[in-house]
Amino acid sequence: MKAIRVHRHGGPEVLTLEDIDIGQPGPGEIRVRNRAIGLNFVDAYFRSGAYVPPALPFVPGNEGAGLVVAVGQGVTDFAPGDRVAHVDTLGGYAEERIVPARLAVRLPDTIDDETAAAMLLKGLTAQYLLRRTVRVGPGDTILVHAAAGGVGLILVQWARHLGATVIGTVGSAAKAAVARDHGCHHVIDYTAEGFAARARALTGGRGVDVVYDGIGQATFHGSLDALRPFGRFVAYGAASGPIPPFDITLLMQKGSLHATWQLLFDHLARREDVVAMADDLFGVVAAGAVTIPVHARLALADAALAHRRLEGRETTGATVLLP
Repeated sequence: MKAIRVHRHGGPEVLTLEDIDIGQPGPGEIRVRNRAIGLNFVDAYFRSGAYVPPALPFVPGNEGAGLVVAVGQGVTDFAPGDRVAHVDTLGGYAEERIVPARLAVRLPDTIDDETAAAMLLKGLTAQYLLRRTVRVGPGDTILVHAAAGGVGLILVQWARHLGATVIGTVGSAAKAAVARDHGCHHVIDYTAEGFAARARALTGGRGVDVVYDGIGQATFHGSLDALRPFGRFVAYGAASGPIPPFDITLLMQKGSLHATWQLLFDHLARREDVVAMADDLFGVVAAGAVTIPVHARLALADAALAHRRLEGRETTGATVLLP
């Protein structure tokens, strides 16, 4: 079986295509033949060593979709032949993978494999950000960084569907058009103007209720400046590098702010939450409130190219790898 492995941390060049044997699923596990694999920024964090994997070498990748080919002891929710999407830390960049059954969901007929691979991790991230971390609704104004990215495009569509006013930041005119087409009421090109001042101007000087920040170091202080008093800063990524340590009294000085960084897999610790969150995601997609744009498809062997494009901020929407 072909898989991408990482033997040492580094740039995209450390991603190598190899033959490996993953064995058979153990108790509570299923083996899935991937038809499509999702690309996420967290994959680059593990590859570079910013996030530490359990061991080297490892197979990167956190989400995918395909067919169940075998089930382990005690698995009753799935059977060989079932179409599923799965989300788990590492192991995804492969023709087949073994995944805990509790982290897989059965796919509706209306969702194809590429869409499913592009949406599960990103969509479940958007779900916990909008429905569990903060319950966004009518009357709220939110700021979404990287609004034309994989998570960003889901966030802006879903938040607008929930009745919020959505301000998005992007890094180019082309990405501004994508963000606007997918639901942003206002789009700020941060290369042309300061996003914090513009967000305050758009809210009559008040500031936004929530900032969703997947950028990290480059946007942290501006994000705090964009918030209203008692507003919420919600981090979920660090594409520009980690947020430096800061004195917590900064939150008081900026207007008694709330700040949090939550982990998707903490929200997925219980099987019932996995199912409920996925059902919520599938529901807004089925209703047409959220579309999942797959803007690039590459062969699994081209994983290094995919990482270069991702880290070079050349991508919009989702990219999938095809085994």
